Amino acid sequence: MEIVDHMLKGPNVKFKKTPNVSGTFAAGLPDTVVVHYTAGPYDPSLNTLINPKVKASAHLLVDRDGSVTQLAPFNMITWHAGASEWKGRTGLNSYSIGIEIVNAGPLTKSGDVFRAWYGAAFNPSEVIEATHRNESSPRYWHVYTEEQIRVVSDICQELIDTYGVKEIVGHEEIAPKRKADPGPAFPLDRMRNKLLSGNRDDNNGIVMAKNGKVIASKLNIRATPSTEGEKVAAPLTLNKKVKILEQNGEWYKVSVEIEGWVAAKFIGLE
Repeated sequence: MEIVDHMLKGPNVKFKKTPNVSGTFAAGLPDTVVVHYTAGPYDPSLNTLINPKVKASAHLLVDRDGSVTQLAPFNMITWHAGASEWKGRTGLNSYSIGIEIVNAGPLTKSGDVFRAWYGAAFNPSEVIEATHRNESSPRYWHVYTEEQIRVVSDICQELIDTYGVKEIVGHEEIAPKRKADPGPAFPLDRMRNKLLSGNRDDNNGIVMAKNGKVIASKLNIRATPSTEGEKVAAPLTLNKKVKILEQNGEWYKVSVEIEGWVAAKFIGLE
């Protein structure tokens, strides 16, 4: 992917214009990316973001397969943040690119399935139990696909290179009393640490030396960075503190009472 004349170009990128914009950014902007979930499927989410009666929009919509729909050029202000504040700034629409990711958000367990607020049912393989950064108790959350995570990371890298983006935040951080997106199923802390720290070589073998905690109800710790790796101890439990020693792709090597590898998306950085 690449950005040409404020438009994202790539084999899985299309454009669907939204009328919900407020002119162009001021000089030197945008310098921030705000990550959201749609809390609904692709089609109704797209229809909402291009509906002039709804008064909502974003720059990008990322579907479950990693395909991207751009709704407005990156030099235009869209309406994704609402009442918001970050580091002394208010009204983040005027400073930021909005990326909406198709995801159901929080789920409710119903028998052997998990249901979204709009009725869709998900299998356990599509769900994690985790504690939101703004909450104290775990809930069930719809997982993001690896394609979505990879594509959003790649897009953020392009925005950093093109516009000098300095902040990558979640809607939950700029409007914590109103919003929960993108939620604990999205590896926001890990992604921005990688992209904004200068470590842009996929972090393979990079020494991290950071503190984190488990954000899933149970997390297997393995001898190697693979789901095929032998389990080296009982699963780590929710909120267990760990020291992150190293990253290899989508895995962290952590130190607790022992050392081993865990899926990085289930570790929140501290």
